[in-house]
Amino acid sequence: MGCVSTTAYVGGSQVLGIIPTAIAEGNFAGKIVREELRVPTMQDRICKMLDNSDAFIALLGGIGILEENF
Repeated sequence: MGCVSTTAYVGGSQVLGIIPTAIAEGNFAGKIVREELRVPTMQDRICKMLDNSDAFIALLGGIGILEENF
């Protein structure tokens, strides 16, 4: 995700990283390119993603990608 967000930002797109506080505090997150929004839970993350997005791209990953996109 970091490579995609960096490329989008360099190309002139707006980039917003939405991350649960526990992951952000655990230092598991990569570098957020532009703006970071911390939320309490994964469910809140999904809601904020829906509120702040025009489209989604599903890339190869774990089972979490299925939960977030379907």
